Amino acid sequence: MSYGKYVYEYKKNAVNGASPLQLVIMLYDGALRFMEAGKHAMAQRNLDQQNTNLQKAQRIVCELMATLNMEVGGEVAKNLLSLYSFCFNQLVEANIYDRPQQVDACIGVISGLRDSWVKLEELQRTNGQSDAVAQAA
Repeated sequence: MSYGKYVYEYKKNAVNGASPLQLVIMLYDGALRFMEAGKHAMAQRNLDQQNTNLQKAQRIVCELMATLNMEVGGEVAKNLLSLYSFCFNQLVEANIYDRPQQVDACIGVISGLRDSWVKLEELQRTNGQSDAVAQAA
């Protein structure tokens, strides 16, 4: 088995064994990684890499929006949808107009959300709570 195959299997097992909260955190991590890479490419004037990375971040934000359970999540899901919509629009504009400050705004929002989900996941792990909150998002 090649090295790439081992990495693929490791990632697949990490996703398959993750709780709903951990999956959301993984999505946040991916979005942040692509936003940072897109911002770096923007600074280097590498438009191809900028576009590729910021579009990957946009797709992750879309996935986060699509997985919201508006019926169960209530006000929390509505607020998350608003934040995700804001980030998506900011990423599109940042990519079109080469505005790193808009990427920074998204990084701030997603980082804050990620920190909250990490704390929630830690609480769930220590208290053995159900995934009811994760089902809302």
